[in-house]
Amino acid sequence: MAAGATPHRARRAEDIATQPLAATSPNPTAPSRAIVDLTARAYDGIAAIRTLRAAGLRVVAVGQHDDAALRTAALEAGAERVFTYRALFEGGAKLLGTWLGR
Repeated sequence: MAAGATPHRARRAEDIATQPLAATSPNPTAPSRAIVDLTARAYDGIAAIRTLRAAGLRVVAVGQHDDAALRTAALEAGAERVFTYRALFEGGAKLLGTWLGR
């Protein structure tokens, strides 16, 4: 919200699968971008990136700075960028605002 967007939270893979997405929905408020937490326990972050990208969404991910393999996998799955938790904590609104084009 601080970056100028309205979040639509999805906590499980099922939430992602049932969420109306801009690429497949006539609803003008349907999400067109997504932020995926790579260390979420309720879903596979890499699979979520693939699903969201296949649905036409732009995706960034967030993960631990020291897990280079997971960050690389996220980029290979289609994430535009992978932010560290620290980067989002320290400058998240600015980083995400730039990504959102605000």
